[in-house]
Order: sequence, then structure tokens, then C-alpha cells
Amino acid sequence: MSQTVEKQKAMEEMYFKTFHKVVEGEIAKGKVVALNDKEAVVDIGFKSEGFIPLEEFRSLDELVVGTQVEVLVESVEDEEGHLVLSFGKAQKMKGWQKLGETINEGDFIDGRVVKQVKGGFIVDAEGIDAFLPMSLSAFKGVSNEQIMASKYKFQIAKLNRPRRNLILSRREVVQKEKEEVRDVLWGELKKGETRSGVVKGITDFGAFIDLGGVDGLLHITDMSWTRINHPSEIVKVGDKLDVLILDFDRAGSKVSLGLKQISDNPWKDIYEKYPPGTKTKGKIVNVMPYGVFVEVEKGIEGLLHSSEITWQKKMVNPQEMFKVGDEVEVQIINVDKDSKRISLSMKQLEANPWEEAANNYTAGTRVQGKVRGFTEYGAFVELDSGLEGMIHISDMSWTKKINHPQEVLQKGQDVEVVILAVDAENRKINLGLKQLQENPWPEIAQKFPVDSEMEAEVVLNSNFGVFVKLEEGVEALVYASEIEKEKAAALQPGDKLKVRIIKVDVEQMKIGVSAKV
Repeated sequence: MSQTVEKQKAMEEMYFKTFHKVVEGEIAKGKVVALNDKEAVVDIGFKSEGFIPLEEFRSLDELVVGTQVEVLVESVEDEEGHLVLSFGKAQKMKGWQKLGETINEGDFIDGRVVKQVKGGFIVDAEGIDAFLPMSLSAFKGVSNEQIMASKYKFQIAKLNRPRRNLILSRREVVQKEKEEVRDVLWGELKKGETRSGVVKGITDFGAFIDLGGVDGLLHITDMSWTRINHPSEIVKVGDKLDVLILDFDRAGSKVSLGLKQISDNPWKDIYEKYPPGTKTKGKIVNVMPYGVFVEVEKGIEGLLHSSEITWQKKMVNPQEMFKVGDEVEVQIINVDKDSKRISLSMKQLEANPWEEAANNYTAGTRVQGKVRGFTEYGAFVELDSGLEGMIHISDMSWTKKINHPQEVLQKGQDVEVVILAVDAENRKINLGLKQLQENPWPEIAQKFPVDSEMEAEVVLNSNFGVFVKLEEGVEALVYASEIEKEKAAALQPGDKLKVRIIKVDVEQMKIGVSAKV
């Protein structure tokens, strides 16, 4: 009996020597002995092995059978008799043991964002799980993939050791880094050097360029050698471009930048390249009511004024004749390097037809033309030669009062006219329409002698008198003094009125009548 007891005691001693002493709440060393889809089986030298969920391991690529790990013993035996271990809690405990007594609020610490949670991010700060609020993250415009791919420096915003609670901020770190970069950049800036930048914002007067910590202004006048109306024609937000440092003032935090200065000034040898009289081709880049802007080469534009488009018409509308992108041939009239202006002409490429106009169009000649436009006082007619003349409303009818030329003519209408006068120096041709017929006023004077009476039809009632029709094509004026006010006020067009001829002016082509019969 005694031998059996001694043998049993010996076996118990060997058993306990084989296993380590395991204490709950402490960290133990172990080895991964098996892996499955959900758990890692860890042997810490205890009578049983522990199971740890795989999500506690942040790097599964390095987790293989045989890996040495440190784990926290949560319980040597749960309700089911299993050993309960935790890898994650062991890491946190180690982190707090390592840093917990040395770190303070305001200190800086390195860490890596491991996941996003409601309201912010969880950061592995040298083994300690810390919380980074979204409002303090300074991760604006950065994707989660980019955030979790890098290691960052954080400032400790709040520390609660008893609860092992750590809140971080990256805002101050980013601000400090920006200030450091800005200080370095200010120290490196030099006038005349070229630097890369990104367009940060655009205004009517220029664009703000981020040079990597310091913003500079690229003024609209320093964007292009050519004329531009708005900076958005040259750059847009987000563009990366090289700019020249024109000037800077560190005290005032101002940097002046240039873009056009990087390329050669195309106006440098402008007088040699484009002396007056030079013929060249260009592309229309802008069309205005007063003319078109023509790019004769990259960076050089000239103005083709409406008055220099054609000899034939004195007034033209460039917007009806050209469009952006059209190629035109022009002649250089004048160059002003200081103002960066070039005056162009198209009509100078052709012979001046006005020099022969007086010979080609003699007074009294009948010619054909086409109505091209109107003013309140006349109609413009294009002749066969391309020259343009005008019919004044007073030359449209011998007898009828014309209030507007469109009462007689229509745009595009083919008409026969009589040349009345040619003024080549002022580029004017006076045309007549009524002159196609004989002047009827000598006959009218005989047909309507003074003191003759007749019934007339009211045509128009105006402030200075009543216009009446004596017969088709013949009108007369009842003077306001020759009709009672009450009677005149009641008259309407079409009413009949008995009148008496009191004046016939053949030269002025007017008949005056009285209603006091």
C-alpha cells in the first residue's frame, strides 16, 4: 500500500514539473500549435491549450504554426473547463506597461490607423489602442486605403490612465509640419527661379498657386503674352504647373508669380517680324461688334477693326461675317510694341474701288442693286461692284410722306435706282428711287390750283395738322390754324373732309389746304 502511494506522489511531481505556473491576469509566452479558419491554438505550457480568434491578430501573413506569441491569461478554466487567452489584450497591456507611465497630454506619439469606427478611427499607438476623433484627424480628401497604408505622428489630446483611455489628435501635428515646411520654403525662395505649384483657387484678377506650403498669386497680366478675359481661360483648379518667382515679401506673406515669363516674349522682335505692309495669315480667336481679334502667331494677336474689313461697306457687323476659328489673310497696318497692339486690315489687300467710283457711277445713271439694311432715315443698297449706297426716305416718293423706308422696300429686294451723287473721299453714294419717274409736281400744281375746293380723305391726325389724301399718291396738309380744334380732334383716318387749296409749293413738293370752307 505504501509503495502505491509513493509511486502516485512521484507521478504527480513529474506532472507539475512539466507544466509552467499559470497566473490569471498576467502575460505568458506561448507558441501557435495549430490554425483553423477562425482561431489560433496556442500552447503556453499549461495542461490544456488556449484558443484565440484570428481577428485579434493584425498581421495574419506572419501567423504560422510555430510562431511565438505573448498572450494574456484571462482564465485558467472557464465554465467549460477551457483555458482562456487573449493576444489583443496582451498587446494593450504591454503597450500601457511600456508607455503608460512616461506619456502625458501634449506629447507626440507614432501610430498607425487600423480601422474606422463611428466618429473617428482606432489607432495602434505603439501597442496601445487609441481613439482619433474625425474632427481632429486632418484627413480631409484622403481615402481610407491611403490612411491605413501609412504611419503618422499624433499628439496626445487626452489621457486617462486609470481607464486606459487615450485620445489623439493629428491637427496640431499637421499644422506644425506645415509651419516647418513653410519656414523651409521661405528660406529657399529666390527671385527668378522656377517652381512647381498647384492651382488652389481662381478669381477675376488671377489664380492662387500652392507652392508646397506657401501660396503665391499669379496675376492675370502675368499668365499669357496674349490678351485674355478671365484666368479660367488659362488655368483651372487642380492644375499642376511651373511658375516663375517674380517677387516675394515674407513679412507680408506675399509671393508674385509669372507664367508667361517662362517662355520667350513673342513681342521681343515684333518690329522686325511684322513691319507695316506685311501680309500674313492668322486665326480668329475672338469676335466683337467692333472687330475681330486675329492670332498671327502664338502669343501675338492683332485687331481687325470693322472699318478695315471691306471697302464696299462703311458699316459692317463682324459677328455676321466671321466666327472663332476662321482663318483669314490680313495686312499689318501698325505695330505698337509697348501697348502690345497690332492693327490689321483685309481691305488693304484689295484695290480701293472708291478710287474709280466717280468714273463708274455718274449722276443720273440707272443701276441695279439689292437692299441690304435700313436706318430710320433710309435704306442701304449694295450695287453690282460691291459698293454700298443709300436711298434717303425723301428720295423714295415724289408725293407720299414716308415715315420709315420699310414702308416701301424689303431687305433682300432687288431694286433699280438712280445715281444722285458720289463722294469717294467720304465713301458715300446717294441713290434715288423716285427719280426713276418724272417729277409729277408741275402737273399736280395745274391740277390743284389755289382756291379750288374738293372732298379729301383723312390719312393722319398729328399735333401740327391733319394729313389728307386728295387723290391716289397726292397728299396735303391741313394746317392747325386752318381747322377748328374740336373738329380736328374728332377726325379719324378714313374720315371725309371738305378742303380748299391755299398753297402749292412745286419746289418743296408740298400742298397746303384749309378746312375753313
